[in-house]
Amino acid sequence: MKTVLNPNSLDVTRLFSNLELYENKLTHQQGSVLGSTALIAGTTIGAGILALPAVTLPSGVVPSTVLLIGVWLYALVSGLLIAEVALNAMRRVGRPSLGLLVMVERTLGSLAARIAGGAYLFLHYALLVAYVSQGGDILVSATEKLLGLHHVLPTWIGTTTFTLLFGGILYLGREKFIEKLNSAFVAIVLTSFVGLLFLGVTHINISSFFFQDWKALPPAVSVMFVALFYHNVIPTIVTQLEGDARKIRQSIVVGSAIPLIMFLAWNAVILGSINVDAIQVTASGKTFDPLHILQSGSAGYSLGILVSIFSEFALVTSFIGFVYGLLDFFKDIFPSTPQGSSKRLPLYSLILVPPMSLSALNPNIFLAALDYAGTFSISVLGGILPALMSWKQRQEQEEDLHSNVQPLVPGGKITLIVMIGVALVVIMGT
Repeated sequence: MKTVLNPNSLDVTRLFSNLELYENKLTHQQGSVLGSTALIAGTTIGAGILALPAVTLPSGVVPSTVLLIGVWLYALVSGLLIAEVALNAMRRVGRPSLGLLVMVERTLGSLAARIAGGAYLFLHYALLVAYVSQGGDILVSATEKLLGLHHVLPTWIGTTTFTLLFGGILYLGREKFIEKLNSAFVAIVLTSFVGLLFLGVTHINISSFFFQDWKALPPAVSVMFVALFYHNVIPTIVTQLEGDARKIRQSIVVGSAIPLIMFLAWNAVILGSINVDAIQVTASGKTFDPLHILQSGSAGYSLGILVSIFSEFALVTSFIGFVYGLLDFFKDIFPSTPQGSSKRLPLYSLILVPPMSLSALNPNIFLAALDYAGTFSISVLGGILPALMSWKQRQEQEEDLHSNVQPLVPGGKITLIVMIGVALVVIMGT
């Protein structure tokens, strides 16, 4: 591993160079901040944003906005801690592309790695089930509208098509192509979202913004945790950006801030366009689903189309991030995994077939899968373990004068204690 220094300072700019042998030529595959930012944003903008209004409606716009910003700050600190641990682990091991499981095992031991592995695997498969289920449902609905059909096509056609189409692109495409494609998908998400806002604001009822019920906030925490989770791709980001701490920090901050702004705007527009009396419907045990209402065209045909486009590509970008996350996970378990496209079929089958099968068997599993992804896995992976790993590394730095641990998060142990404490409160409160 090569450490490249900035000639104008002693700061480490990058740890290594990404080299790839292609057609008998060795090329430098330098990752871009834009591409890494798009990967984080795309991973975050997924099923969570579609489920968000259903859990924030009982509390109102203002309380849910405050909670969203608080959860984002927590997720940001957690993401920077994982990047810090990844950077320091790469320095010690002397090789790039370390997955989260390897980092946990090398820092906290095998027992912690098993716990992390179970939480990581459960979270990823649950969310992939949600993405495939909802993505396939949107594909079927769009196809039926184009063909003039009404609930004729079986749902398994949608889930199978979604998995084979986008899973096949990931399987056959080169990393640089996937990065550009994902950036294009994110651009489509952002463009369609802007259109949604312009059309949605015309339906806003100002009186809806005055409703507040702070006591109704706790049930929304778990969905917000799921919605703002992108930490599975941070090891990939660290590798793509060649261990450049400044670029990594910039990608995480900007890449997570973009979805936050979108979530806040989406939440305000949807809740602001809903009559306060609708809250009584959620209290009666029924779930308000703004996605189906808007897609039905009740607020206009153009708005319904935009919602479908935004929802589908938001799911696709998040699908890409979580497939990458599982690829890193299984590469940690099976380090001798073949790299040729034809030899990677068993690995991709292991990742894609279970979510596709579950979604086909249970078409209504979307919300249940999000719920099962839940607070425990994300609190462990995004709160407790990153803080403990950083604590261990920083403690070793204090004992080793020659250590070059580079903290990305200020506040010392107080910050780490707060991170662990918040995660425990969330787990015990659910």
